[in-house]
Amino acid sequence: MPSRYMLACALLAAGAIAGCGSANNSDTAHVRLPPSVNQTLTFSATSTSTTTTPAATTPTIVTPKSGPLSKAPTITPPKGAASKTLVKTDLITGTGAAAAAGDTITVNYVLWLYSGKLVQSSFSAQPFSTPLVSGAGGVIPGWVQGLVGMRVGGRRELIIPPALAYKSQANGTIPANSTLIFVIDLLGLTPASGKAAPTGATVATGATGATGASGATG
Repeated sequence: MPSRYMLACALLAAGAIAGCGSANNSDTAHVRLPPSVNQTLTFSATSTSTTTTPAATTPTIVTPKSGPLSKAPTITPPKGAASKTLVKTDLITGTGAAAAAGDTITVNYVLWLYSGKLVQSSFSAQPFSTPLVSGAGGVIPGWVQGLVGMRVGGRRELIIPPALAYKSQANGTIPANSTLIFVIDLLGLTPASGKAAPTGATVATGATGATGASGATG
């Protein structure tokens, strides 16, 4: 059952570890394996109330059955040398609440190497949730820098240089020093504990599944 709660390998990075002598390996020392098609990676709302909310009232975030976010995106491999800085492009501009650092986000994504080779797609599994923070239990810096300000219902492309991803450390099928291309759909978000309620919808149109206990990630 532990595999049910793994987050995507291309997203998770280790917390900062002091000392430069082992920096290449320590940056990804706690990276966990990617989700498989059999894993349940669903939205788990974060409550700021001291009152326990029944699990039956928690919606599950799902891939929309229709509309622009219902199908996995494709890309045309870029030409020329990869950028050494983060490149972000809104392919679909969302109209819901804007993501902020520290929020818990629920997304679909597709990951390619810069060559255009497909690495992984959550469309073959389920949307999953992760805190939008760097460090242990969080995501690679390119995600935090690239997704802050993105609105629910949007689709954004990120071209992430190695310095904001896995640097010189290979990670599964991702070679060392890889520039990564993600296309990410922001399906839902929950504000960080203690923050005011965001302005705008926190779940994308068509992304609310059946109400019930959600499979919280851990």
